[in-house]
Amino acid sequence: MSTSNVTAEIVGPYAEALLAIAQDNDLAERFGEDADALLSLLTTSDELTQFLNNPLVSSAAKKGALKELVRETVHPLMLNFLMLLVDRGRILLLTDILRQYQALLRELKQTVLAEVTAAVDLSEAQQAALRQQVIEMTGAHQAELTIEINPDLLGGVIIKVGSQVVDASLRGQLRRIGMQLSSATV
Repeated sequence: MSTSNVTAEIVGPYAEALLAIAQDNDLAERFGEDADALLSLLTTSDELTQFLNNPLVSSAAKKGALKELVRETVHPLMLNFLMLLVDRGRILLLTDILRQYQALLRELKQTVLAEVTAAVDLSEAQQAALRQQVIEMTGAHQAELTIEINPDLLGGVIIKVGSQVVDASLRGQLRRIGMQLSSATV
């Protein structure tokens, strides 16, 4: 069995347990916000990630650091969950567990995740229009956007929802025109 399969078999039950706790306590949205905050912290701090993943660091030190860092920002039940992960030696899977929790929460809320690549920062109105377009495109009740800026697009956006990609970028349009021109001259 591959490492990724083993990881998935471990991550899934933890994420599902976290969602069950959240639903039982009417905290699904709050835990989603906590997961966002924790993921942001983990992705911006390589030192924290290395510290938590280091097998030579004691559980007590990991718990102490987590309590200091997130006690004021996450719900006490989420903090208890983090302590459980440390106790069980699963804290190194925290990022995967939180991402899986977010996926389960999106599924519960019938929300799709759209990865948007834009040439420039998008205004709130543009983001709202994109969300609406994604909802119409997918039939979902809600849409979440993750936005990445790539000036190489020249203008427009690329929207990816699952395996579906809509390239409405200027670069994509120029590429399509170029392909049409090259096939017309043959």
